[in-house]
Amino acid sequence: MKTHVFAAALVLSLGAAMPAAAQFTQEEEDAMMEARFDAPPAGWEVPRTDWDDPDLRGKWPIDYLAGTPRTRPPQLGDRRFLTDEEYQAAFRTAESMIERYDEEDEANMMAMGHWNERGHPLRQTSLTMEPANGQMPPRTAEGERRAANEKTSWNTYVFDTMDDFGVFDRCLTRGMPGSMLPGAYNMGIEIFQSPGLVAITVEMIHETRMVYLDGRDPPPADVQFDLGYSIGHWEGDTLVIETTNFRPMMSGGNSEQMRVVEHLTMKNQDQIHYEAWVEDPVVLTGPYKLDFPWVRNDDYGMYEYACHEGNVQVRGYIMSTSARFAEERAATWRARGEEPESGVPVR
Repeated sequence: MKTHVFAAALVLSLGAAMPAAAQFTQEEEDAMMEARFDAPPAGWEVPRTDWDDPDLRGKWPIDYLAGTPRTRPPQLGDRRFLTDEEYQAAFRTAESMIERYDEEDEANMMAMGHWNERGHPLRQTSLTMEPANGQMPPRTAEGERRAANEKTSWNTYVFDTMDDFGVFDRCLTRGMPGSMLPGAYNMGIEIFQSPGLVAITVEMIHETRMVYLDGRDPPPADVQFDLGYSIGHWEGDTLVIETTNFRPMMSGGNSEQMRVVEHLTMKNQDQIHYEAWVEDPVVLTGPYKLDFPWVRNDDYGMYEYACHEGNVQVRGYIMSTSARFAEERAATWRARGEEPESGVPVR
């Protein structure tokens, strides 16, 4: 939710601040892409494990990316970076939202300022950097059908069975590539390595991706996983991960034909260049690319994502909206001395 709220605020702030013809040359933008990463000290080399693989181990939380929208505000067109004026406006907007935490403390309340983990914006205009406009490719006809039929607590008002909830509502998964993108909170990522294996743990939904480096092939296509099946290899110092075998409808209406290729490249001791190319010919008319820095923070606390312990909301949604429990709800109202309204009460 926080990401959507901030993105809307960013669009408004940039709309007020953007010069009519603000542009950078291709050379300037290419230089700004590289300037996202600090130059390593002279003589620095990528650290290596005891078995001589590049050593990516550590915590790389992406909470600091929460101030940058996944897709680009449309008025920025093909521009990959904000001007100084636009960045200052976006920074002020982010600051005002971050300050809500202290404002709520002063008011002796807890609301969105506490629930959301907020960050300052990057200079880049979106986390999606291809296509050139920074937007998701249009959906296919099948993609539109899936989007229209997907049920979640964001678009459903009467809940009768578990099928009326989305996979995220049920704390099952964020799927791919959603698990590698900022959310509202719990944005930790930690990498572990052993010979022939890289494990990527994500804090939200407490899932771990296993990336096999032993040369194996993926399983048959009908063997499917929420986060897909990942095989990898090293190209120089870059970890290349190819993920297939996705279970359908785990993220954005994906199909079993979705394919994600990721590159993780250490640029210095504390930054990784993360790139992900995503294609799904059943759902999308073309591919897109995510491209942004990861920043090391080994002091980050990875919390257990205990989503269902004490969570009565799934049951509560069904009990309070399903026609099957209308008489039970009516009896509750009458016991309070009130006459229930006709129909099925909805939120």
